[in-house]
Amino acid sequence: MKKQSKLTTRCVYAALAMTGLCLTGVAFAAEPSPAPKADAKKGMPAPMDSKDRDFMMEAAKANMEEVEMGKMAEQKGQSADVKKFGQTMVTDHSKANGELMALASKKGVKLDTSHKMKENMGGANFDQEYLADMVKDHQKDIAAFESEAKNGMDPDVKSWAGKTLPTLKKHLKMAQDAQGKIKKS
Repeated sequence: MKKQSKLTTRCVYAALAMTGLCLTGVAFAAEPSPAPKADAKKGMPAPMDSKDRDFMMEAAKANMEEVEMGKMAEQKGQSADVKKFGQTMVTDHSKANGELMALASKKGVKLDTSHKMKENMGGANFDQEYLADMVKDHQKDIAAFESEAKNGMDPDVKSWAGKTLPTLKKHLKMAQDAQGKIKKS
């Protein structure tokens, strides 16, 4: 009888151990696996949030437009302030676009940098039209960059937006200052 009792006890312990192992397996299976950051085998970046992707696309187009408009200001500008501002736009927005293109490449995002050129500017009012456009564009850009820096999902895109904001704010102030000088003259 002792032998039978020992055997029964061992069977109970074995059954408990097996039940515990099964429950552990179920618990691990129920845990959600973390989202993959990238496909390590293919070297593919993880998919981006559509809002971050849209922000990058709009920022690339805006940068290219600022570069082209800056070149136009260097050529058609009548005041030294407008020519200097145009040169600043070319330099700063070319740099920002280079950074954005590198970031997009890292993220696997192909950016379309086509933009609508405002070619109807010119003549005696070029400086005023250009600066008014730059004030409006930079106000819009600052709002978009602030939103991305605060609410973006991708940490790299969010960081780039935050890092670029001071330059955009500097551009807005420069445009407003130049606008004030032209109105006085």
